Amino acid sequence: MTGQATDRTTVPRRSGRPNRLTRNLSAKIASIPMMLTAVVIFLGGTLWTVLYSFTSSKLLPRLRFVGLDQYERLWAAPRWLVSIENLAIYGIFSLIFSMVIGFVLAALMDQKIRFENTFRTIFLYPFALSFIVTGLVWQWLLNPEHGIQSVVRAMGWAGFSFDPLYDSGIVIYGILIAALWQGTGLVMCLMLAGLRGIDEDIWKAARVDGIPMWKTYLFVVIPMMRPVFVTTLVIIASGIVRVYDLVVAQTSGGPGIASEVPAKYVYDYMFQAQNLGQGFAASTMMLITVAIIIVPWAYLEFGGGRKRV
Repeated sequence: MTGQATDRTTVPRRSGRPNRLTRNLSAKIASIPMMLTAVVIFLGGTLWTVLYSFTSSKLLPRLRFVGLDQYERLWAAPRWLVSIENLAIYGIFSLIFSMVIGFVLAALMDQKIRFENTFRTIFLYPFALSFIVTGLVWQWLLNPEHGIQSVVRAMGWAGFSFDPLYDSGIVIYGILIAALWQGTGLVMCLMLAGLRGIDEDIWKAARVDGIPMWKTYLFVVIPMMRPVFVTTLVIIASGIVRVYDLVVAQTSGGPGIASEVPAKYVYDYMFQAQNLGQGFAASTMMLITVAIIIVPWAYLEFGGGRKRV
């Protein structure tokens, strides 16, 4: 029996995954200027602010450390405590109403209504205005002598009262109204983009199975739009922490200190009271607040929330 030689083809071994350092090298090189800017300006400025928050800097920064004195003074100041309370009220209601109203408007727009482009433009237009303009417009609308209260009373309801900007107990809600008017259009557009990304077959299957529309949204559509909701939540939350323009334009922090917010507190102490140390301490507390929002989001989106392949 003649032995037959068996041809063996040598299969080269795969070297495994490509080196992560050389993957997308051109994109990484193009991002170097932005990375340097972020590290030098943002990170450097942040560390500089935190460092000088432990000093007694007044008009000019100076390295005279006083430990936690600035933070103790900060949390003992009634004005700061009022600003934190206002930020909590404004933030909670702004998140809830922005998300709910924005999603409802997007769901209505998604029904292929007539003049959709016109309505979408109308809802989004306030976002194109600056917060100063929005604040001044709503300051006039909420003025009891010339605004909504005056118009309603002229129509025959003489006992109607609506002047939130002049009532220290509800002034933050007057600012909230202006913020919702300006920001809800953006939320609507983000939600509408998410809804338009839902496969049409899902809607058809829900209709065939006889699932009510509200159950389809609640148990099918909303879970599929999780990335849109998370991104929208972060955008709204970052705007809440740095709210300043609306307060200055509408109330300048009044009546008294009833509508103070942390960003205004920082500005006033750094540029008016000439107390840089106290302003840096308040800025650091705002930075911590932003980190509490951003870090969990980054972890969920890019970290342990996803399975590694």
